[in-house]
Amino acid sequence: MNGPLILVWVAVIVLAVLVWRREGEAGLRAGGRSALDIARTLVIRLPLALLTASFLIHIIPVEAMTRLVGPASGLVGIITASLVGGLLPGGPMTSFPIAIVFLQSGAGVPQMVALVAGWSVFALHRMLAYEAPIMGWKFIALRMGASLVLPVLAGLAAGGVVAVTGLSY
Repeated sequence: MNGPLILVWVAVIVLAVLVWRREGEAGLRAGGRSALDIARTLVIRLPLALLTASFLIHIIPVEAMTRLVGPASGLVGIITASLVGGLLPGGPMTSFPIAIVFLQSGAGVPQMVALVAGWSVFALHRMLAYEAPIMGWKFIALRMGASLVLPVLAGLAAGGVVAVTGLSY
């Protein structure tokens, strides 16, 4: 077992004990039913998302992608990945498998951190579907202006961590 998996199991056990102490067996059953409902959704979506992302690697020219967001692409690759992340459609079931496929195909770790951060911060699909109708374009302009550098800073920080610690994906 690796560290993050152990951490998740510890969290599950601690939270189960807290729920049991507060709500008893009924609380544990309700939590289990909720988890099964979510799992039913994921059992269908996750394999499809992984297949979609894996098929992308056969469509996207790996050499071109590696030049754009590979480890040697530096700041330009981080900026490019930040923008591409903002254009990725859909939720995490689409975006994270795409990032995994990019990583496995030779993309740089800082660039993929920037891609995921760009997806989180910019999310064009979410902006058009929810943010614009609810908050308005003036708010979007303010938010975008205030957060424009965040994915780039995340990518640069990841690059620094990789350089200092030698960690890699």
